[in-house]
Amino acid sequence: VRVVESGGDLVQAGGSLRLSCAASGTIGLNTMSWYRQAPGQNRVLVARITDSGNTTYEDSVKGRFTISRGEAANTVFLQMNSLRPEDTAAYYCNVLYRPYSGATYLAPYWGQGTQVTVSS
Repeated sequence: VRVVESGGDLVQAGGSLRLSCAASGTIGLNTMSWYRQAPGQNRVLVARITDSGNTTYEDSVKGRFTISRGEAANTVFLQMNSLRPEDTAAYYCNVLYRPYSGATYLAPYWGQGTQVTVSS
């Protein structure tokens, strides 16, 4: 399974960016998420959307970021508005697949990351 992100850029505080992620397969695709990792810090969950459309957001991005799935089931977007310097990080797409019908676990796959830099 390949996971490819795009859309990272340098933007001024208060600006907007839209990140995109595409996974190579749809069979067994379950949850798609965005994580971010700033230098010297752990990778943390930013937003998650399940196959049924339920969403979860990290507290600091609520009301500013929106996660959505595209018409193609294997794509996910992260609309980021009102960006702040503290949003600066590498953003990673994570995709969970159920490897076979009846499997009791989900297998994770990661993209290579896309850099978001917000200047003050």
